[in-house]
Amino acid sequence: MAAQFGDLVASELYCPRCGSAQPVRERLLLILPDGELHEYCCRRCGTSLGQRRVTVPPGAAFAPHHRSAPPRRRP
Repeated sequence: MAAQFGDLVASELYCPRCGSAQPVRERLLLILPDGELHEYCCRRCGTSLGQRRVTVPPGAAFAPHHRSAPPRRRP
């Protein structure tokens, strides 16, 4: 049964600062040798609400999400 939730990604989480469930933003924290560590932040106030670790099976090639340049902002 746990295999069903292997790739679970949260869209809303309870924020203690806002006092209700809020949409979250997922942010890459670390690139690890065996995967990545992501943080969930409240879109309303920016409070850290949790973390998610993405791992790859042993022996599989890991291709981290590298960016060559930061995204451009529109004026």
